[in-house]
Amino acid sequence: MKFTLKDYQEGAVREVLSNLRKAKRRWQEDRDTHSFSLTAVTGAGKTVMAAAVFEALFRGDDNYDFEADPTAVVLWFSDDPSLNEQTRYRLMEASDRLNHSDMVVVEPPFNRERFQAGKIYFLNTQKLGKKSLLVRGFDADDPLDIRPDSQAYTIWDTIQNTIEDPELTLYLVLDEAHRGMGGTSKSTEAEKSTIVKRLINGQGAIPPIPVVWGISATIDRFRAAMKVAEKRNTLTDVQVDAAKVQESGLLKDVIVLAVPREVGDFDTVLLRRATDKIIESTKAWAAYAKAQGDKKPVKPLLVLQVPNTPDPDDIGRAISTIRDRWPDLTYDAIAHVFGDHSAQTFGSYRVEHISPERVQDATEIRVLIAKDAISTGWDCPRAEVMVSFRPAKDKTHITQLLGRMVRTPLARRIPGNDRLNSVDCLLPKFDQTTVEQVAQALMKGGGDQEEQDIPGRRILINPVDMLPNPSVLEAVWAKFVTLPSQSLPQGGAKPIKRLTLLAHEIAMDKILLNAGKKAHAEMHLVLDAATARYAGDIVAARKDVLTVEGRAMRADMNAKTMSFDDFLEAADYTVIEDAYRRAGRVLSPDVARTYAGYLANKNSSKDPEGDLIDAHTTIAALGLVEAVKEYLDAEADKLARHWFEEFRVQIKSLSDERQEIYRQLKVWSADPQDVDLVKPTSGMQATVARDINGVETPLESYKHHLLCDEKGMFACELNGWESTVLLTEMQRQGFRAWYRNPSRSSQDSLGIAYWIGNEYKIVRPDFLFFSALADGSIVADIVDPHGTFLSDSLPKLRGLAKYAEEHPRVYRRIEAVAKIEGTSRVLDLTDPAVRHAVGEATDIKVLYGSSHASNY
Repeated sequence: MKFTLKDYQEGAVREVLSNLRKAKRRWQEDRDTHSFSLTAVTGAGKTVMAAAVFEALFRGDDNYDFEADPTAVVLWFSDDPSLNEQTRYRLMEASDRLNHSDMVVVEPPFNRERFQAGKIYFLNTQKLGKKSLLVRGFDADDPLDIRPDSQAYTIWDTIQNTIEDPELTLYLVLDEAHRGMGGTSKSTEAEKSTIVKRLINGQGAIPPIPVVWGISATIDRFRAAMKVAEKRNTLTDVQVDAAKVQESGLLKDVIVLAVPREVGDFDTVLLRRATDKIIESTKAWAAYAKAQGDKKPVKPLLVLQVPNTPDPDDIGRAISTIRDRWPDLTYDAIAHVFGDHSAQTFGSYRVEHISPERVQDATEIRVLIAKDAISTGWDCPRAEVMVSFRPAKDKTHITQLLGRMVRTPLARRIPGNDRLNSVDCLLPKFDQTTVEQVAQALMKGGGDQEEQDIPGRRILINPVDMLPNPSVLEAVWAKFVTLPSQSLPQGGAKPIKRLTLLAHEIAMDKILLNAGKKAHAEMHLVLDAATARYAGDIVAARKDVLTVEGRAMRADMNAKTMSFDDFLEAADYTVIEDAYRRAGRVLSPDVARTYAGYLANKNSSKDPEGDLIDAHTTIAALGLVEAVKEYLDAEADKLARHWFEEFRVQIKSLSDERQEIYRQLKVWSADPQDVDLVKPTSGMQATVARDINGVETPLESYKHHLLCDEKGMFACELNGWESTVLLTEMQRQGFRAWYRNPSRSSQDSLGIAYWIGNEYKIVRPDFLFFSALADGSIVADIVDPHGTFLSDSLPKLRGLAKYAEEHPRVYRRIEAVAKIEGTSRVLDLTDPAVRHAVGEATDIKVLYGSSHASNY
């Protein structure tokens, strides 16, 4: 893969491959057909995951312990040929192990007896329709359905022959992730349903396709598509957690909706505002690139969405408004993606067409005029501002297009910068009530009602920008960035792989030269120690490697009896090498290879080939002893932790992009890891609360927050006891500043891990407070108004207690406040006795009512 997969992507790929392995085995053994789905929200990287699956399916992958399937043929089926082309492009973009020739778009005349193993064939509904040349001659009952002279096989013949060939296994990928917005005729939908049903169930002489893998935005969507399935077994569906997708940084954190606060024609006003935003964004990205030493800044895109039958003169006037506000915008920086693919005249402007899939890479295009064709299957991470001239009744068109603009341009979150982690949508023809419906749809990933809300995503309506408060002392900021945050463990990678990747990165950044060789040298010593420590087990395992056990059947035809004799034979070179490769998958192929060379050199004789075979035999034996793997993993993890600590300062001085790579490597662990808290440089905050009727109420504003508006104020919505905590802390002696800790997953949000339901989760305390002591030094306090009514209240409290125990000198106070029978009570988690009581507690209310708590 050209990309490093996120933890949730790695996990999903592993589950998909497990399902494919099971489905193939059951098809070959019992001719049972199976189906399952992979579901994930828009922007999760479903095509990237598919690319990783296909690499393993066709080429094998030691990381997933998956042997290549030499019989595999993939048939990718979607609604639309343009979607197939985009998918093919993305697969090539993501994979370095799939060749261009491995991906075949099926076009007439195809005329093949069967599909070829190791290839992905792209088909769509139209190409299997009654009028397609690919199926001519398929319906023998229709006298007019004559096979073309040059076509010996219809596509249905090809599918049938492929399924019936015992040397081939056909996998159908049903791409339901991209759906149109409605408007498709009933006859078209009926034809599609018939085609899908024929693929899944078979018809007449055509057998059902053995394995169906659905890729969908929602589980309900795929299940609806699979209602036509008959007598097909189902495997466990693979569902990607939407919270993990948002946490990964692949999706923008903030979607800003700007609407008029009063009734009237505000097209020009909001269009000018949108132009200002794209200019500001351009400058912000340029400044960020300069600070990071990047010579290619992101070039953000403004999308102008128009109705399906727009007035060309209206579009021309919009272009004039944009150019008046943005005089540097050249004529050739404007393009359109209308369906007729020809240059268009808008007023006095002639605007060229561009294919949707080219927009992201065509960075010279800065303004894109669109209807709704790009609402499906299109991604353009650099699209950051959209103005929609569609009326409120078209909210589905707007949410689906905006849902395609949520990917982050650099495939990572910009630390502490809401402006660069956001997308703006300006809706001049919307009222306050309808925009709430858009916000609700966007919280579900783009408009599908069955989708779940995406935790961590914020939809803000007419927010105010927040910048670092100029009145806050630099000493406060210096203290802030030393506070250790925690991340969820992402144990997808083996410790030895994590160490190897870490060594590669620190060598590339010239932090430690020859780090890879040094890491492997350390692991060679570890394996030497393991050989001595588990000598008895390894001798027995080596014997197993060098011998092959079997049983021979002897039949006496006269006596009509059978007997079985056990036999033991010496293993040949092929058997030893097979055992060595299996051990490599257990220990790590790279470490196995370098350790083999190390052993061969150490035990060198006059027979180098024999020395290498002996080394491979030893490694094969090591791979059979489970304790060796556990010992190697533990030592690899220990060395990686040591290097992270030893080189912490050097890593911190790198660019954000490089630091993000190390952050991802650090959290590849079975346990929560401390990660640096980042200073926020740009924030966005709502200043009004809206009720269900759209009535607005101004939010309370407070001074001394780390981020503030131009008046030095920070607006936020607090409940009664949160307000009490804030006002109480602000009145304490030495108080200097406070921070409303964001509830989202971002580098400027302090997270603390806690254990619940056999997994780790993250709690984000509400408040951080900063005070000056008599000597002028700054101290930090965590004060968390902590409810007692939720099922996770006690586990969260235990997480805070464990965090306080692990970081005893970082904070002055770590306190959890709860209201018990009208009285605010506090637990001081820096007190060992209180932490012990928290660990032993079974009832959180009793705990707050005990002598371990005091009145706040």
